[in-house]
Amino acid sequence: MARRLPSLNALKAFEAAARHESFTKAAEELSVTQGAISHQVKALELELGIRLFDRERQKLNITRAGLSYLEVLRDAFDRIALGTERIQHLSRAGALTVSTSPDFAAKWLVNRLGRFAEMHPDIDLRISATMHHVDFAREDVDLAVRHGDGNWAGHHVVRLCSEQLFAVCSPKLHQRMREPSDVLKFPLLHLDDRKDWSEWLEAAGVVDAELSHGPILNRASMVIDAAVDGQGIALARTTLAAWDLINGRLVRPFAVALRLSKTYWIVCPKARSMLPKITTFRDWLLAEAADDVRRLQTLVP
Repeated sequence: MARRLPSLNALKAFEAAARHESFTKAAEELSVTQGAISHQVKALELELGIRLFDRERQKLNITRAGLSYLEVLRDAFDRIALGTERIQHLSRAGALTVSTSPDFAAKWLVNRLGRFAEMHPDIDLRISATMHHVDFAREDVDLAVRHGDGNWAGHHVVRLCSEQLFAVCSPKLHQRMREPSDVLKFPLLHLDDRKDWSEWLEAAGVVDAELSHGPILNRASMVIDAAVDGQGIALARTTLAAWDLINGRLVRPFAVALRLSKTYWIVCPKARSMLPKITTFRDWLLAEAADDVRRLQTLVP
């Protein structure tokens, strides 16, 4: 059966007036006029068929029935306030499930999670690394970080950063390079095919280069890890190389870079985009990425 409830505004007006024993003070608390409070209380009395106040000159006396009803309303409002506080706490804290690619998780996210946990110990962060693009309507995932052009229709989308593609290598190999063509003295580490190296060498002014040497790997994180290990020269995207560059495990031997149209985006359902735990994690991601940009600028040769 449907609940038969008086107007919430009328109940709020009565509760405030009874607590203050004044229509004027109730009006100040609720940011309405004294006349509006009087009207709401009168309407409530008519609906209930009960007098809630005895109105005397310059004085408002609550009736016995009014006191009884006030006790009921205080308990109800207290329960609502407590329930609201609890649900807001759950939205601020609790589990936050994030889906991202294995490469982004391994080369960008994992190394920073300790900082997030220290700053936000009340958020139980859960990372799901997968190439599968999450279906928010069917899966228990709050937010995703995905690489692409930002075209995720119907979702709240924020760009994490802009990206370039540039050569990286171990510091021990860097000492033996003076000009871009020197990369050909070492194994070239390829991702999926050899097209990127062809475009980078062309941009660097190196023509007719022999690109058939060096392994082809199918994960960007593998390419970068091989470069860190000194196995050859790699082409890496800004985001995935940032942690190793900033911490000195990789260097950029040359400033030549290819601008990329695709980058990483923070994606979540529009209806949940402003949940506190989601905005907290999104703001942290953006702050980390902005800090990377500042630090990487000092490392460009």
